[in-house]
Amino acid sequence: MSKRRWTIVVVPQGSSATKIIELSQTALKLVGSLAVAVAAAVLLLGYGMVGRSVDLTRAERLERENTILAGRLEHLGGRLSGLSDTVTALEQRDTQVRLLANLDPIDPEVRAAGIGGPGPRAASGSEEGELLGRAGQVRVSLEALIRRANLLSGSFREAADSLARHADRLGATPSIMPTAGWLSSAFSRMRSHPILHKARAHEGIDVTAPMGAPIEAPANGRVIQTGWEAGYGNVVVIDHGYGVVTKFAHASRILVRQGARVKRGDRIALVGNTGLSTHPHLHYEVHVNGRPVDPRRYILPDVIAD
Repeated sequence: MSKRRWTIVVVPQGSSATKIIELSQTALKLVGSLAVAVAAAVLLLGYGMVGRSVDLTRAERLERENTILAGRLEHLGGRLSGLSDTVTALEQRDTQVRLLANLDPIDPEVRAAGIGGPGPRAASGSEEGELLGRAGQVRVSLEALIRRANLLSGSFREAADSLARHADRLGATPSIMPTAGWLSSAFSRMRSHPILHKARAHEGIDVTAPMGAPIEAPANGRVIQTGWEAGYGNVVVIDHGYGVVTKFAHASRILVRQGARVKRGDRIALVGNTGLSTHPHLHYEVHVNGRPVDPRRYILPDVIAD
């Protein structure tokens, strides 16, 4: 059986002669395979060119983004540097505040623990590696600032609490003469009573003053007793806290009620001559933890008390 053959007749326009091309089936298959190969090559080349174009576009976009990121990292690094200087200044102020609050300064090793931290790994030579390295440095710096800020926050809170307690204690400590006058009888463990003519302890001081002169609270506190007491006449007793209690006797008039809160300088009574008394005066006592002490220890000069 003879092999099949294909005849291609080419009829050109005009007066040119007709061309007849005979192809065997094998040759036709070869031509077809060659055409498919050429088409595949063209497609692959086109895909490669398109892919390269996409890669170039992506690379250009990444380069622009890296440039923007580098600028932002540089700006952020500058801001972090300025913030670090501010925190350093606050740390110096914190040392001063702690001294005012009667607290020891923070140990330098503790502060160093707040500053230190693991550093970023060395960046590779590529641009992306350099950016990652700079981003790591910014992250470490930011974490260090957060630790330092937290340490400062706790320190300032501790100092504030200490100052508040100290201020409360100072406010509750008697420091002024309750009335304007002159000392007519001092604190004594034993003295001769001017009326009873017996040896008795004098657990306070007597301040002679005009009748009706104001008697002021020597410190902040709460009134725990008002009214008549044998021998003392009209009395006012104030609990200042911290174990300190003051007592005011022989008043002509009481101006506060039991349970009232008073501040240093508030008027609580008027000088009088009630009880066992020979003349208008204030009998003033200070008790610390239940024991009488000399009130003159709790009378400061005006320049200090103010």
